Amino acid sequence: MIRSAGLRNLLNFVLFQAGWFLCVLFPGVLSAVAAVALVLLHLVFVSQRPVRELQFVLLGTVVGSLIDSLWFHLDIMNSSTSTSLWAPVWLIGIWALFMTTLAHSLAWVGRRIWLPFVLAPIAGPFAYWSASRLGAVSLPDLTLSLPALALGWMISFPLMLHVRRRYFADLLSEVAT
Repeated sequence: MIRSAGLRNLLNFVLFQAGWFLCVLFPGVLSAVAAVALVLLHLVFVSQRPVRELQFVLLGTVVGSLIDSLWFHLDIMNSSTSTSLWAPVWLIGIWALFMTTLAHSLAWVGRRIWLPFVLAPIAGPFAYWSASRLGAVSLPDLTLSLPALALGWMISFPLMLHVRRRYFADLLSEVAT
């Protein structure tokens, strides 16, 4: 485990970015397995409360996957790797990786109550748009897809930060201020 909060946040950021690119560039089961391996590395080297953080990551991964599954069913997003009732497994891996950032490299977003409502509707859809430009997903109608994603992120991201703050406050003590 790394003692320096700054180094933990940096490693968390690097693990997330590496996992995001891996999953988006090579969408499939193997990238999902790699995402799980990166989450495990995070829990070993970054997290000071791995069991609690794993609970938070699992909760957020389920919620995020349900939201993405809704987008696929409503034709907000499409993917050649999604043929079931659930979001593609590689996208679920990205959710797990993303959840690790909420108590580390993205914890600063939760310090201002208004900030998640401003950043999420921009950053969330931008990530999906970027994934679409790299071929991992398609956004069939940008005039519908981007506003829907923005609304979803404007609700879900602040909600996840609230859950972290309310029920997993012990994770915040390890964040550099």
